Amino acid sequence: MPDTAAVLRRAVGVGQRLVVKVGSSSLTSPDGGHLDLDALSTLVDVLAGRRNSGRQVVLVSSGAIAAGLGPLGLSRRPGDLATQQAAASVGQGALVAAYQAAFSTHGLTVGQVLLTADDVTRRTHYTNARRTMERLLELGIVPIVNENDTVATHEIRFGDNDRLAALVADIVGAQGLVLLTDVDSLYDGPPSRRGARRVPLVATTEDLDAVTIGGTGSSVGSGGMVTKVEAAGIAGAAGIPTLLTRLADVRDALAGGDVGTVFAPAAATRASRKRWLAHATTARGRLLLDEGAVAAVTVRRKSLLPAGITSVDGAFAAGDPVDVCAPDGSVIARGLVNYASAELPRLLGRSTRDLARELGPAYEREVIHRDDLVVL
Repeated sequence: MPDTAAVLRRAVGVGQRLVVKVGSSSLTSPDGGHLDLDALSTLVDVLAGRRNSGRQVVLVSSGAIAAGLGPLGLSRRPGDLATQQAAASVGQGALVAAYQAAFSTHGLTVGQVLLTADDVTRRTHYTNARRTMERLLELGIVPIVNENDTVATHEIRFGDNDRLAALVADIVGAQGLVLLTDVDSLYDGPPSRRGARRVPLVATTEDLDAVTIGGTGSSVGSGGMVTKVEAAGIAGAAGIPTLLTRLADVRDALAGGDVGTVFAPAAATRASRKRWLAHATTARGRLLLDEGAVAAVTVRRKSLLPAGITSVDGAFAAGDPVDVCAPDGSVIARGLVNYASAELPRLLGRSTRDLARELGPAYEREVIHRDDLVVL
């Protein structure tokens, strides 16, 4: 019987197109205020070798804010958004310049791609981002992707680059996602605890039931092991295996070696549009349903009609993504709503036939059509 973990590791290693994400803590000095050019060079040497062998790589790199701390005289990642944006503005140029200098020694050129959450949550922006990265790869460029921290706000940001990397892997149709951090693997408890054991393979979500997953492990990063496991789930839903390891082991990881933790992709994947709805969109509001509507949406996979909605929360426009919730408030689905939040209250609990008779044929439409609705 084949070793599932070994098969998945080889698949990542030989994949024609790979997305690699590296965290801030892996690229910065111990004090967190300067780029570690030796670490960056180690990473670039491996990725350049892969690119020059005829395969493609997209690098999602954190580090802009961390790289800006030293020049701004800051010792730690700032807590306020304005200073984070200032640090990102200073640091992003230094980060890309360092990558360009390192890749150029291998005869390669990099292209900077800065994304906000809107660039993957708005469908037109999403397709534009995909078109840009496809063209860069066709031209032999190594895309360097980062969140556009200089303009992102608390309300419209990814929050960490792990989720961004998983979404980018889906956008470009990668054969594998590699998450590089300062921990060599996922463990069944805190790695510092005596007796903690490495988890070499996560085949299903049930494998995580006995795993204690910690939070942010660095003063300069914004993610943690939780966000990496979530990113692996997003990539897995697109049929993409994920390998989690540390930067020091990247060469072995891309050679299919037995390092880190590999996450198996989902056995069944949704269509691209459904994945986009589930993972790339950010809900602008909430619709609370009665039990009958919950069954219609989740079991019978019907469109959502106004008769089954009991309340509306949030301010949103027609076409925005919204969360669809059970009576207890738990999120059961997400979809693109056909009405603005201001229009909906007077429609709730009423049949489309009655609404069309009273208000006109335009009100015979669904609140969310089943083609624009994904059960979570």
